[in-house]
Amino acid sequence: MGNISDHLVVGGRPGVLTTFRQWEPAGGVVLMLSALAALIVANTSLYPVYAMALQTAVLGMSIEHWINDALMAIFFLMVGLEIKREILAGQLSTWSQRALPGFAAIGGMVVPALIYVWINRGSPDTMAGWAIPAATDIAFALGVLSLLGSRVPVSLKIFLSALAILDDLGAVTIIAMFYTSDLNIGMLLASAAAIATLVIMNRMGVTRLAPYIVIGAVLWILVLKSGVHATLAGVALAFCIPLNKGTAEKHSPLLKMEHGLSPWVAFLILPVFGFANAGVSLAGVSANNLLDPIPMGIALGLLIGKQVGIFMLALLAIKTGLAKMPTDSSWVQIYGISLLCAIGFTMSLFIGGLAFPEAPHLINEVKVGVLAGSILAAIAGVLVLRFGSMSKA
Repeated sequence: MGNISDHLVVGGRPGVLTTFRQWEPAGGVVLMLSALAALIVANTSLYPVYAMALQTAVLGMSIEHWINDALMAIFFLMVGLEIKREILAGQLSTWSQRALPGFAAIGGMVVPALIYVWINRGSPDTMAGWAIPAATDIAFALGVLSLLGSRVPVSLKIFLSALAILDDLGAVTIIAMFYTSDLNIGMLLASAAAIATLVIMNRMGVTRLAPYIVIGAVLWILVLKSGVHATLAGVALAFCIPLNKGTAEKHSPLLKMEHGLSPWVAFLILPVFGFANAGVSLAGVSANNLLDPIPMGIALGLLIGKQVGIFMLALLAIKTGLAKMPTDSSWVQIYGISLLCAIGFTMSLFIGGLAFPEAPHLINEVKVGVLAGSILAAIAGVLVLRFGSMSKA
């Protein structure tokens, strides 16, 4: 699989699309634009067409279902590849490297969930959304951080990447444990057999990607029918792809697959997901609606819970000597990173869809809460990092 627009060159120089793709914040910018486009469409006369198109059936599933179960399985495959690479040979390969982002990720998941539960304690019907504010959108957060350029030290970009990867691992675990229903034991056993086959292939030294992809496709179908969310098939497949540490990319199946998928995930899958899921009509929505349990729980969970959980656990880990301060960074900058981690867009919307699958009116409240919390966190994070970096200089 080739990279998007790699062939677009003009006079021996990269074309406009190639140059844009190579720009560090490009993926986050495209995701932001897709979310903005969805909001615009949802608040114009085009909304009925938008809503009807998402519900159009194709091969037995709605387009929305294909996006959230099939395209997002590829996204989770990419997440799984990144997690495996970082744990085996990257930024999370040793305890000292895992300590700071690990503690921060735990705080950044637990505190937002507790805030949501506390706000929704009198509403049992909405408790299922407790995990929505626990997620961080790595594409959005890194995209916003990249816009600040050299004002932020490389060590903090590494910290944010590692934290977000561990956050993704936590989100995958939550989905597997808490958002499954009506399990089909036969399909689960068949899924286990498919995973066992992938593991055996890995142990036998199979390095061609084609067999993994074929069995992975079968695994996706089995998991889809098992009652476990189909996107987890992508993670299971990723963990079975050989890394071949110490080899060049062309000799490592994992690196080859990750490199091939990266532009498609950043510039197609996530923007399509954003466009399909961020469309919420703001007609009749007022500031008072943010006081409803779901949007308030999500918005405060993201905006307050993330910054408190991440910053306080990072402070604890560093002050107790369990972790080291990122090089050339300040506490103000770490606080700014904690704010950027409150951007929960993609993963929060995804978990919201799992929490309230049969309640469209609650999904709209989820979207309002996610958008409010994420936008405020992004603005606050940029301001803190922008002026915090200036005062440090």
